[in-house]
Amino acid sequence: MALSGGSKKLINLLRGWPSPHLLPSALLKSGAERVLSNPSIFVPALQYGPDPGYQPLRESLAVWLAKAYHPPSIPIPNNNSKTPKDSDDERTKPTLANANPDGDPNEICITGGASQSIANILASFTDPGYTKTVWCIAPCYFLACPIFEDAGFRDRLRAVPEDEEGVDIEWLEKGLKESSNFGDEKPKYKHPSPDRKIYRHIIYAVPTCANPSGKSMSLRRRQALVNLAREYDALIICDDVYDFLQWPILPPNHNNKRSPVPTPYPLLPRLSDVDIPLGPTRHDPPGKHFGHAISNGSFSKLVGPGVRTGWVHGTADFAQGLSATGATRSGGAPSQLTAAILHQILASGEIDHHLEYKVRPGLQARHAIATAAVKKELGWAGIHLLESSERGKQTFGGYFLWLTLPEGFDGKKLAERALKEENLIVAAGSSFEVAGDEDAVRFPRNLRLTFSWEEEADLVEGIERLGKVLRRMAAGEEADVDGAGQIGSTAAVFK
Repeated sequence: MALSGGSKKLINLLRGWPSPHLLPSALLKSGAERVLSNPSIFVPALQYGPDPGYQPLRESLAVWLAKAYHPPSIPIPNNNSKTPKDSDDERTKPTLANANPDGDPNEICITGGASQSIANILASFTDPGYTKTVWCIAPCYFLACPIFEDAGFRDRLRAVPEDEEGVDIEWLEKGLKESSNFGDEKPKYKHPSPDRKIYRHIIYAVPTCANPSGKSMSLRRRQALVNLAREYDALIICDDVYDFLQWPILPPNHNNKRSPVPTPYPLLPRLSDVDIPLGPTRHDPPGKHFGHAISNGSFSKLVGPGVRTGWVHGTADFAQGLSATGATRSGGAPSQLTAAILHQILASGEIDHHLEYKVRPGLQARHAIATAAVKKELGWAGIHLLESSERGKQTFGGYFLWLTLPEGFDGKKLAERALKEENLIVAAGSSFEVAGDEDAVRFPRNLRLTFSWEEEADLVEGIERLGKVLRRMAAGEEADVDGAGQIGSTAAVFK
């Protein structure tokens, strides 16, 4: 029987937070001083804000995002293209010629962060008596499911498996077709004003550097997913929180010198970039264009979770409709003061500098350290590790490594033993199954390891401890069942 790990220092490889070393306190202090020393700025910043959000931030975000996502031409889908078998030859695809190089602030709505944004989107654009299903690409960010359940969709969440390119389109289309035969014909509980509409389905995705898998959806999958949404009146809610956290993978023999990592322009188009140029569908009310995909962005991973500020990019009608959410109308735009501070450091280029010289290099090094430790300490067992976020490229992004254990190993048992025997917290794959539809897509042999939070030495030590537990399991050593950790059921406690 293995000894208890209670005497060892707790190492948390579940917590998806940025390292304290990456928090830009001096930057925020400088921005706050600029705001609070100028009455023309701090008076509106300390008052109730306009419903769509602090206008200077909407404008600076529009420019910043356009630079990142809008190269001279963006491939967009053919309206008749719904299958995942389409050619990836960019020369055969139409291009977005009318993209505004400075962006459009009318397509931006400031939010209180990605999670609060999802709740407001559901409040304004869904009706549990009319909206049929919430489709979640699995493995799924486990704390998203309670937001959908709180909005009235408990037991109506459905899992859609990832494939090599990010989502199994054929699985999803089959489910959408099957679910089209039930449900009320008009909204039951809500009466959308001219500012809003109610969607039949919601699709939840993390298209770039997904949490937990780290995988990025290919361009043709993005196109096919948008076409499905447009056909079946679905709204795709895309958590685009890791798009600016991507870097070239370091070689195994790299030195530990931290070099600047610029934004890898152009980023893969957001699904909203794919959808908006296609114009309204038959599901839109006359004279309106709400669209079928939105980008849910956040400063949490770029600056710090405590700023509680994000944005939604969608059509101008959608952004206006979201700003009409009752809680926003009552209290004004979320995070008005923080939005004013963030505008100062975004428009000045300071956030870009922080990302290029501190955040991305730090995450790049941590990813290389964690990957090397996994191969050294766990490689003997034949564990599978995603090498690159995007197929055909040597890039990675986000905060997480997604491990697949060999046959005969149970991820939940390994996580429980790691906590009990080594005082190590890791996330079992079962935590990322879709609530209420767990049997559809299971992850019994998976683990998620976070490389963003712990100190680098503790990151390596944690993986070494995990290797010790795995070796004991491989050798047939029994666990100390009494008091074994229940990490799978308490993941939110250690988030």
